[in-house]
Amino acid sequence: MPTHVRSHCKINLGLHIGPPRADGFHALSTLYQTLGLYDVVTVEVRKPTSQERYVTRPTILLTTNHPQVPTDSRNTAWKMVERALAHAGVSAEVEIHIQKDLPVQGGMGAGSANAAAALIGLERELNLSLGSPDRLRIAAEVGSDVPLFLVGGAVLGRNRGEVVTPMNDLPPTSCVVAIPNVGVSTPRAFQEWDGLCAAQANQSNGLTHPGQPDRLEQLSHVYASVLGVCPTAERASESSGIVHDLAPRRHQGGSSEPTSSNDLAGNPLLELVRTGIENDFEQVVFPQYPLLREIKHLLMGSSENAALYAALSGSGSALFGLYRNEEDAKAAQQRVQASGCKALLTETLPRSEYWRTMFAE
Repeated sequence: MPTHVRSHCKINLGLHIGPPRADGFHALSTLYQTLGLYDVVTVEVRKPTSQERYVTRPTILLTTNHPQVPTDSRNTAWKMVERALAHAGVSAEVEIHIQKDLPVQGGMGAGSANAAAALIGLERELNLSLGSPDRLRIAAEVGSDVPLFLVGGAVLGRNRGEVVTPMNDLPPTSCVVAIPNVGVSTPRAFQEWDGLCAAQANQSNGLTHPGQPDRLEQLSHVYASVLGVCPTAERASESSGIVHDLAPRRHQGGSSEPTSSNDLAGNPLLELVRTGIENDFEQVVFPQYPLLREIKHLLMGSSENAALYAALSGSGSALFGLYRNEEDAKAAQQRVQASGCKALLTETLPRSEYWRTMFAE
């Protein structure tokens, strides 16, 4: 029987970029949050017989309903399965089907989520577990965003995003995701950011600029101080190889437990907003794509039903807004749709729900 896995997407509640590294990547500090929106990844394995085990090479067949999704070794799900089979020393025929409902290259991590879902489906099909460190290592090899989907919920990402620490979850919060009909090049966005940092450094005689590594470390601890590190995340994420290297911290007021969505005064999302959480990419993407700035304004709305927070996700082009209630979210969805932009209504997905609803019938 094939295994059907819900492949949930993410948004970046905040994303701060450091200087370029020698390996070509940038250091990051980002706060990921999984959402209720998902693709479905189906994995089916024909296990080799005892005679075939040592003579048959693994084969992978990948299909999808989306014409822009590659169906060969360029696909992240293919890469993940190929590496997992090699690590486990298993030869098998694996069929993967990706039912794509999430936007492609929208800044929501859909391709990375597909890879994590393919691994989870493969393990269930083979009735094996690669072990926490190996799962996380393979995930990081496939893509910087992949490890977060082996955790779910609110996740702090550092280094290039692949070093993940689970945060205490936000309460489920209504969300609208706007999907503009434009594409944003992530490599170009990073190039524009480097140019902006260089210009700011020149203006200040090289004293400070937004990409300094100590700024990233400071922001990481700000996020951790507001949400607190989740002490039971290994069990919640089925021991996915989470890196715990930030000391647990409590919310202001002393409690580290998630707050009820009805108690806005103690809502950690509002505390995050007060810290000035933002996405650095907006500084370079919005000037290149003014439409995205306009859509963010529509998501924010008026004082009557304004968003708690709205931002670009990743390098875009998707944007999101978070709201006090579903009524305000629906009003925002209507505003965005009236402008001609697609808008999806969903909510943030806590870690426990992420894993509880992982497998689809």
